[in-house]
Amino acid sequence: MAERVPVYVPRDIDEEIRQTIARSGFVLLVGDSAAGKSRAAFEAIVAELPDHVLIAPTDRKALPAVLSEAALHRRCVLWLNDLERYLGAEGLTRTAVAGLLAGNNHRVIVATLRATEEARYRDAGELGDGDARQLQQDVHQVLDQAHRIHVGLSFTPAERIRAEDLATEDPRISDALTHADAYGIPEYLACGPQFLAEWENGWAKGTHPRGAALIAAAVDCRRAGYTDPLPRALLEEIHTHYLAEKGGTRLRPEAIEKAWEWATRVRDNGNALLQDTESGTVEVFDYLTDITQRHTPPGDHVPDHIVTATLTYASPVDARTIAGTAHAQGRYQLAEKASRQALTANTEQLGPDHPDTLTSQNNLALALSDLGRLEEAEAEHRAVLDARIRVLGPEHPNTLTSRGNLAVVLSELGRLEEAEAEHRAVLNARIRVLGPEHPDTLTSRNNLALVLSELGRLEEAEAEHRAELEACIRVLGPEHPNTLTSRGNLALVLSELGRLEEAEAEHRAVLDARIRVLGPEHPNTLASRNNLAAVLIRFKQKENG
Repeated sequence: MAERVPVYVPRDIDEEIRQTIARSGFVLLVGDSAAGKSRAAFEAIVAELPDHVLIAPTDRKALPAVLSEAALHRRCVLWLNDLERYLGAEGLTRTAVAGLLAGNNHRVIVATLRATEEARYRDAGELGDGDARQLQQDVHQVLDQAHRIHVGLSFTPAERIRAEDLATEDPRISDALTHADAYGIPEYLACGPQFLAEWENGWAKGTHPRGAALIAAAVDCRRAGYTDPLPRALLEEIHTHYLAEKGGTRLRPEAIEKAWEWATRVRDNGNALLQDTESGTVEVFDYLTDITQRHTPPGDHVPDHIVTATLTYASPVDARTIAGTAHAQGRYQLAEKASRQALTANTEQLGPDHPDTLTSQNNLALALSDLGRLEEAEAEHRAVLDARIRVLGPEHPNTLTSRGNLAVVLSELGRLEEAEAEHRAVLNARIRVLGPEHPDTLTSRNNLALVLSELGRLEEAEAEHRAELEACIRVLGPEHPNTLTSRGNLALVLSELGRLEEAEAEHRAVLDARIRVLGPEHPNTLASRNNLAAVLIRFKQKENG
């Protein structure tokens, strides 16, 4: 009988991983589910650090104890597989990473992160959206400390040759090579495509449609931002939606007990479609979530009532993550609901001045602002700002974020002189504290330009927008949501200056990119369409005299 784990095919990235972990540091392997991230990391640890203590938390709640344990060892590896489970509220922080790696020790943090999760963290929020990028700042600070290594799903030519050399040693490698044109070799070995086919076939009439619906429900909980292991009661509550979508009783669904038995059965490869945990919850096979995300069109989100149902089971951490996901999708009512839930729980459990409580209150204020409830948003922002000045100091990045968010609301309330003064103060402080091209600094420059435009100082506004747009393209790339916001704002100023041809070209470019990046029904995409229509109307009016 063959060993359960296939023979390891050396990857091109192996040397980089091993050189990185040979010194104290934080290495992060990023790639698609079933790309071979965990296996490559494991092989590197075994080869380079066989005498180190390996420490791995079982979940986010265990993280504080695990960090304390790691600090007792001079030579250890902290293993964080699926890093998204340990990020955000009550999770891994920049300070904790720095503290663990400090001193004359050889401690290494080895983590894996699916590419879809990294993209969600990196792209959440837009300029001009109340500085919503702050929703993920604590996560960004952790990710920025890591040495990032990308793990490709498909083998390179050199890796294919190495696999062919090992094919006679393990027939599973040979089998995977015959499918290499359709699937990545690690993907095939992890049984990702087979599990996907089993899930899809489960919908067939009289087979396992209820079990397939449980899996669909679990996948959508993950897509909505629920990162903890999933309660069975939650999946039983919401799976009927997915069963009804596929045909309901016409599919002759099995009993719920049979559905669970099929979905959680451990297959020959040691995995299950829904993996049972010790706490009685389940984990969905990550590959199924990733493949669903990749094939879901932009703007096709988890239904509102499903997100609402997940909130009834969500911890404060997951409520905050769900709020951030909803906000990034432009679903501000859901973001408000989730933020209020997180704020209430954090206030009760942690106190009103705890950083997690203030972040939840800030997120609530952002949602209120986007819903047009500006007086409520102002009150929440002022409360957060006062607390952050008291707890963190006047020039802490989080304090400056609160001050910038307040300035945005003042502008929307029509108090433009106050808003200009606040934006200038925040911009100057951010240049001093963070540097002229930090994303937060660019946010401040964009917001100042918007106020200048509202004040009728259009030439000044154009100059600020152009400087900020050039920096965004250089730092973030031409199609990052922040860059598109900046370009759209420049187009608005060009229109106000009467340069309609330039404005039309910019608005069309932004609209096309937003449809591609955000989807056709995202609020910012609709705003671009509206802005383009406004310019076309002005053209018509000009033609008619």
